[in-house]
Amino acid sequence: MYDAVFISYNEPDADERYKRLLERYPNTKRVHGVKGIHQAHIKAAKKCYTKMFWVIDGDADLLPEFNLDHKVSEYDLDCVHVWRSRNPINNLIYGYGGVKLLPRRLTMNVDVSSPDMTTSISDRFKAMPFVSNVTSFNSDPFSTWKSAFRECAKLSSKVIDRQEEGETNERLKVWTTKANGRFCEFAIRGANAGMRFGLSDGVDLGLINDFDWLLRQFEMEEMNDSI
Repeated sequence: MYDAVFISYNEPDADERYKRLLERYPNTKRVHGVKGIHQAHIKAAKKCYTKMFWVIDGDADLLPEFNLDHKVSEYDLDCVHVWRSRNPINNLIYGYGGVKLLPRRLTMNVDVSSPDMTTSISDRFKAMPFVSNVTSFNSDPFSTWKSAFRECAKLSSKVIDRQEEGETNERLKVWTTKANGRFCEFAIRGANAGMRFGLSDGVDLGLINDFDWLLRQFEMEEMNDSI
C-alpha cells in the first residue's frame, strides 16, 4: 500500500537484514551510507511516491507477525506513526528503534537542526501499540555505545517533544543501570555518558546526530579507560 525504505549506515548485518526484508517485501527501497539522520530520511522520502512511507532501520529485525499493511485514514496523512520495538540489552519496549510510517512531504521538509528527527517531522504523532521488531543495535562496541549515548542524551535533556516526564525518567534509569547480553557493558557506558552530556549546560545537542563526533567521543573514552 505504501512505499517502504530500509535505511542503513554501517550496521554489520544490514545487508543480510535487507535481503530478508526483500523476501517479504520485494519492492523495498534502500538508502545506505548517508551522513546524518535527517538527511537519510529526506533522501528516503524523495525515493518514494506514496503519501506515506515506511522506514525500517538498518538494525531492525522485524518480527514475523508484524506486517507493513497499516492503512492510514485521510485525517492522519500528516501524522507520524511509530511502532514499538524491544531492546535486547535492557528489555525496554517503546518507540525507540521501532518501524515508522511517515508523511512523505513533511519528511522532505523536516527541520534538520532538531536533535530528535522523528518527533520534529509533524506536530501530530501516534505511538502505535504493537511491537514491530527487535532493535539489534548491539552489533559491535561502538554501535552499542553510540545508540545508548544518543538515546540517553535525548531522554536526559527532555528534548523529545510531547514526552511524559515520569515515563522518560524511568526509561533513563533502566538504560543507565540495567544491561545484559552482547556488548552490554558498552550500553551502560554509552547510556551514562549520554545522560551526562544531555544534562550539561550549553551543549549542542545536534552533535548526537554527528556520527564522526560520536566516534571521537567513544575513542577518547576508550583511551581514558586504558590509562
